[in-house]
Amino acid sequence: MLVREGDLRGRRVLELGCGTGRLAAALTERAAARVWAVDASPEMLDVAVARAPRVAFRRADAERLPFKPGAFERAVANLVVHVLDRPRAFAEVRRVLRPDGRFVFATFDPAHISGYWMNRFFPSMVSVDLPRFAPADVLVAELRDAGFAEARAIRHSQRATIDRATALARIRGRHISTFDLLDESEIEAGLKRAEAELPEEVEYGLEWLVLVASSSSPR
Repeated sequence: MLVREGDLRGRRVLELGCGTGRLAAALTERAAARVWAVDASPEMLDVAVARAPRVAFRRADAERLPFKPGAFERAVANLVVHVLDRPRAFAEVRRVLRPDGRFVFATFDPAHISGYWMNRFFPSMVSVDLPRFAPADVLVAELRDAGFAEARAIRHSQRATIDRATALARIRGRHISTFDLLDESEIEAGLKRAEAELPEEVEYGLEWLVLVASSSSPR
């Protein structure tokens, strides 16, 4: 969806918050895109450089991009905007895109946060994450305020299944940033409850928002 809605194939693309480089690698390998990618974490970038040697990685904040105006045709992000200063980051993306540029990103719909499978083990997750994951109308308004001429949101639902061992490994590894915002006692109690109650397979839903913003209005 990101490649299709963002028209990323064969483009000069900037990825925000690239993490360990999974998306950047996929874009270079499967979409023949020329990719530049930024992340604020040197540890993440060390992994990303090894994974995607054809990508040009830079350590930088999304709110202060080290690129000249109009440097890119497209920009992309995946599960990143909830940890950014969105108005500043969106304005920076608009600055570094060409006049006919496009920005596409995926984030979780608030409905996903409300129905997340780990909520039963970590009750504070809902109150922590709902303010971070903005609804579609707020994101569209922020993109337009940042200077994008057009912005729209697409909803997308998926189902997934993971086994008990994988689910517990994710919890123990504190695989999402929300764990950094929870009290340690809640994490320990939630892990013990998960160890006692998780079934052999965990089926859950993912409710996505894909935002597509264009620098200029269609003719």
